[in-house]
Amino acid sequence: ETNTLPFHPFENHQGDILRMEKEHQVLKEQLKEAEEKSQQLQSRSLEEIGALEELVKKCIEETEVSQNELDWFHQDSETQMKKWQQEKKENRENLKALRSTAKQHSDANQRYLKTIEDKQKQYNVCLNTFLETSNKFANERGKLEELIKKSQDASQECVERAVKAEVSVLQNWKETEVWKLKGNIAKAERNLRMLEALSSSSASAAVVKDQIDSWEIFISNVKKQLEKVEAEYEEKMELVKNGARNCLSKVEIVDIPCP
Repeated sequence: ETNTLPFHPFENHQGDILRMEKEHQVLKEQLKEAEEKSQQLQSRSLEEIGALEELVKKCIEETEVSQNELDWFHQDSETQMKKWQQEKKENRENLKALRSTAKQHSDANQRYLKTIEDKQKQYNVCLNTFLETSNKFANERGKLEELIKKSQDASQECVERAVKAEVSVLQNWKETEVWKLKGNIAKAERNLRMLEALSSSSASAAVVKDQIDSWEIFISNVKKQLEKVEAEYEEKMELVKNGARNCLSKVEIVDIPCP
């Protein structure tokens, strides 16, 4: 009667309508908030959709560029593949040729090794022969060197004896010639003294004076000849002592006639 009983059929319990109004008010507020959020979300979604569309457009453009690059890469890859296949073919042919050449070189190497081995054996034989011959020649060389040394000593002794002999011969020739010239000088000086003694007592002093002059000139010439003979023989002996050869000859003496 005073709104304390449930209002059928709208209420099962007392206050259901009021509670429903409150719930309705709450739902209206929630709906309003949901609409505001929905509008905000829709606005944000529109912005995001625009950005995504721009991004999609950019991705499409980049995809087209990438597709072009991919097409170019495919073409380049096909070109490189053809080139690589051609190079592979050429490399196979070259490898085949190299294998053939390597086989030839290997065969040649085997032949060379066989030849080297044979030559090494020959070399060893020749080396042994050479060493034996060398030892033999070394022994003979030692003997020959000893003989040569003895011969050189004997030769040196002979040379020294020959030099002494030549010097002795030259000395004898020198002494002989000097003795002859000094003898002539002594005879001339004796004659000169006799003439000087005669010149003081002789009537023909003029004739004696001419003879004295002649004998003085003769003595002077003989003395010069004596000096020349002594000097040349001394020179010859010195040359012989220094090792000169073909010096064993007499000094030429001019025959000076007596007055």
